Amino acid sequence: MPPATILGGASHGTVFLDEVSLMSELRPVVLVTGSATGVGRACTLRFAEGGCDIVVNFTKSESEALETARLVQETGARCLTIRCDVSDDRKVHAMIDEIEATWGRLDVLVNNAGCTHFVEHRDLDAMTESMWDRILAVNLKGPFFVTRAAAPLLKKAQHAAVVNVSSVAGINGFGSSIAYCASKGGLNTMTRSLARSLAPQIRVNSVCPGPVETRWLHSWMSDDKIARLTADYPIPRASQPEEIAEAVYYLARTAHMTTGQCLVIDGGRTM
Repeated sequence: MPPATILGGASHGTVFLDEVSLMSELRPVVLVTGSATGVGRACTLRFAEGGCDIVVNFTKSESEALETARLVQETGARCLTIRCDVSDDRKVHAMIDEIEATWGRLDVLVNNAGCTHFVEHRDLDAMTESMWDRILAVNLKGPFFVTRAAAPLLKKAQHAAVVNVSSVAGINGFGSSIAYCASKGGLNTMTRSLARSLAPQIRVNSVCPGPVETRWLHSWMSDDKIARLTADYPIPRASQPEEIAEAVYYLARTAHMTTGQCLVIDGGRTM
């Protein structure tokens, strides 16, 4: 029987397809979109430590994705890496087909992939149509496309769950751009719509972080600006990626009676 490369072409070793099938019967499989870095990477590691096998999805950051896969493997989990732009419905279906062909199952989907443009809210003319289109395509259409494609496979799992990584920007309208805030507000609403549509087989929830200490945050905020922003929070600091991952894991693997909820994790910012 031909070997299946579990790292999507990386030279980290192979296992045989019959071995993959046997192992997949015992271990849940989790797909985390946009998981090369940041919160996505932290989620893959949390689920791997919890006894799951992982699908790492990325669009451009291949070297970072392979590093995430290596870290996942160090926990003893197996990992499949797949390049896929979640805004492309055809490629999304191909990704889910590859997961099914490799693992034969999918238990949890974490819709983490996202993008933004940094545009001052008062500068309405700077928020161009192309910026709007890309942000909505990745942040709103992407989670829908992946959830829709994954739903038939998820429905075969005993405790299937979808967790969308949203933002408090979708609640209070404050964030990197108006379009970003609108996309996350739409994602929060879609979370509830999908929770109704996919019940009872699949639970759907979202997490809404405030500032998180990631490369993304530091690309538009200095340490001093982050400190000033969070100074008056009841918990006066930005979250760590691992803290968001813990909430994602809770909603996916523990909270079996929770669906349609948007869990805010912001140190009390929106309280």
